[in-house]
Amino acid sequence: MRPLRLHLDDFGSFREPATVDFSGVDYFVLVGPTGAGKSTLIDAICFALYGTVPRWGKENVIAHALAPSAVSAKVALVFESAGRRLAVVRALRRDAKGKVHTAEARLDELDPSVPASAELEDLLAAVVRPVAEGAAVTGEVQRVTGLEYRFFTQCVVLPQGRFAEFLHAQPRERQDLLVQLLDADVYERVRQRAVQEEQAAAQAAGFARERLARLADADEPAERAAAGRLAALHALDARIRTDLEGLRGHDEELRRLAGERDALRDRLAALTALALPADVPTLASGARAAAGEVAVLTGAVTAAEAAEQRAEDELAAHDDPAVLLERLQALDTYERLLADLDAAQSQAVKTRAALEPLAARSRTLDAAATEAEQARDRLRDAHAGAGLARRLVVGDPCPTCLQPVTSLPHHPATADLHAAEKHLRTARREADQAGRAHTEALTELRHLDRTVDDLTARATTLRKELSRVLQEDEAGRPGNDAGARPGTAAEAPGERAGDGQHEARPASVVEPFDGRVEREWIATWRGELEGRVAAGREAERRAAGARRAAREARAELSKARKRADELAGRTERLWRDIEAARDTVVPLGAPPLDRADLHHAWTALLAWRDEAEGRERAALESQEARIAETGRQARALWTSVVAQLTEHEVAVPERPAALGEAVSAAVAQAQAWLDRVKENRAAARELRERAEKEEERARVAKELAQCLRADAFERWLCTEALDLLVTAASETLRELSDGQYELALGARNEIEVIDHAEAGMRRNARTLSGGETFQAALALALALSDQVAGLSATAARSLDSLFLDEGFGSLDPATLDTVATTLERLAAGRDRMVGVVTHVPALADRIPVRFEVGRDAKGSHLSRTTA
Repeated sequence: MRPLRLHLDDFGSFREPATVDFSGVDYFVLVGPTGAGKSTLIDAICFALYGTVPRWGKENVIAHALAPSAVSAKVALVFESAGRRLAVVRALRRDAKGKVHTAEARLDELDPSVPASAELEDLLAAVVRPVAEGAAVTGEVQRVTGLEYRFFTQCVVLPQGRFAEFLHAQPRERQDLLVQLLDADVYERVRQRAVQEEQAAAQAAGFARERLARLADADEPAERAAAGRLAALHALDARIRTDLEGLRGHDEELRRLAGERDALRDRLAALTALALPADVPTLASGARAAAGEVAVLTGAVTAAEAAEQRAEDELAAHDDPAVLLERLQALDTYERLLADLDAAQSQAVKTRAALEPLAARSRTLDAAATEAEQARDRLRDAHAGAGLARRLVVGDPCPTCLQPVTSLPHHPATADLHAAEKHLRTARREADQAGRAHTEALTELRHLDRTVDDLTARATTLRKELSRVLQEDEAGRPGNDAGARPGTAAEAPGERAGDGQHEARPASVVEPFDGRVEREWIATWRGELEGRVAAGREAERRAAGARRAAREARAELSKARKRADELAGRTERLWRDIEAARDTVVPLGAPPLDRADLHHAWTALLAWRDEAEGRERAALESQEARIAETGRQARALWTSVVAQLTEHEVAVPERPAALGEAVSAAVAQAQAWLDRVKENRAAARELRERAEKEEERARVAKELAQCLRADAFERWLCTEALDLLVTAASETLRELSDGQYELALGARNEIEVIDHAEAGMRRNARTLSGGETFQAALALALALSDQVAGLSATAARSLDSLFLDEGFGSLDPATLDTVATTLERLAAGRDRMVGVVTHVPALADRIPVRFEVGRDAKGSHLSRTTA
């Protein structure tokens, strides 16, 4: 894993977006004051890949990534691994309760053709395919890098305070790391594959042996038996073909005889099908009766239609009922107008009679009210004078006459002014009520006069219209004299002789119609109109009855004609039926038909049928005997054929026509049996050879699996690799410790320290001081980084990066120089990135690329410089 670009946004102390460009960098240093955020950059790489940071303690803790005031954070890392370019992005968010959650996690494969120095947005946008999302990102990162998180922090990222983890780790833990780094699990996969190969080979061998056991007829006797049956069936085929020709001849003869028999049966059936229809004997009498009924009903229809015409003529002579009813309705309207006019005139007389008393009462009450008002005014003056007298002083001027008062006047007691005011109000109210009553009576009288005038005009107009209609009606009726009949327009009451107009009446003088004369005139005309309406309705009733009788007569005639037509049609159909029946037996010699009588024609035809039927039955019995003899001969030949087929174990077909196919099928089966025996003998030889080959392959795979079985090989391989690592680390440690210390493996593969200052005494690595421990751990880390690619079984694992976080402050100048030289040699000339976090200027000044980290009130900041 080699980083190319790291982006932080509100992660840890980096409150503002910051991007670190590692492209083209092999050896760099992170410098800055304590707490500036140098280790945060190493933490960001770990968090982007694995979602956690060593300094946070537990692996599932993520809340430390956000500052207390931050609500979200984001880390993006673009890196290369095993020739692939990938980008991992993780985003965090704080919810309303203050809990931090992972808002986004994704791993994408990027297009490697985009330059590594391109903008971060361009790199992240060049996605070839999504690799993983959410919780699956960490597992996929482990697969891509080949390292679990705990091993990544032991040999790639060495955080503060954890340099010695690999040095002090238990042998089992170091073996797990080496298994991953060296791809030692490939040997376990080889062993498992060998077991699978053994099982597959054993299964294939068993399958071959099983198939070989099922090939029971794969020998020479079976082949001879198959060849003998094939020869016997060929001889049978030749004999069967001769017999088959005989069977075919019998079959053709039977078909010919059966055809002749069927023809005889058809002729006999045609004869027996002739039968006399049931209604032929009675059909002629029925047709004559139907014709007589049609004649009678035709006369009845003629009489009914004549009566209908007379009734229609009589109805046409009467007045239109609608017109008469309209005139009756006009008389009713005129009568209602007269009643309304009488009521209005009576009410007008009553109102006019009551008008003068109301006017007199109004005048009397008005005078009483005036008198009450004058009395009230006199009493008010008296009260005012008495009140003024009580305020006069002798010698003072009088407020009324302005003369000096010589003596005080004496006023007698006055009446109650309040009672006078109440009496005045009562008088005025009664006068007002009487005035309103008189006004209302006068208004009602005017309204009644207008109503009387309007009703009089309407009644006059309607009476003139009725007189005109009556006169026209009388004039239009033949034999009537309009001047001589009572109730005519000339005698209409209330009309003046000459112009027929009513005399004009002044609006103030209402002369009522003569009600008796008017009612007599209305009653006379209504009686006449109602009589004419009744006569018209009676004529309509008689016309409707005549129409109904004519319609019923025509319906009966139609039914009679239909029955006659049906009988005629039935007769015609029976003639056609007998002709068709005779046509079916004309080839048999049927006699001609007598067209004079249908019944006689049928009788003659049936007599001839009885004679012909006897002859045809005798011929059919003779034909049946010939068919039976031919069938017997065919069955005898078929029995012989069946015996031969049974002798040779050939299935007997259901019909003789399939004999050739049955024998040919038996020959083909015998040939197939012989071919199968030959093929089985060849297959048996092949199966024996295959079984022996697969059994040999299973033995080889079993031996390989036994060689790689259990953990012995893995322990041996890891022990050898650890021995090489410790040897390489010892050389580095000798340089760092100026020849004092070396590393060695103990009896249980624990790492021990050889102290040459103590006569080569071996002691546990945990007894080293802090600086000495850093030197030993650094030597092992450098050995891991330098040796892992050569040790790997497949060269699939390569520690392309190494990050060292602090620990250099405990070294003396000479050792520090040795460490710097070792790191320079590790980074120089190799495709490996080495990153150092240090406060030691002497070491930082020797590193070519410097990233300076500072911090202010806004958070951490990053800048790149070159030494």
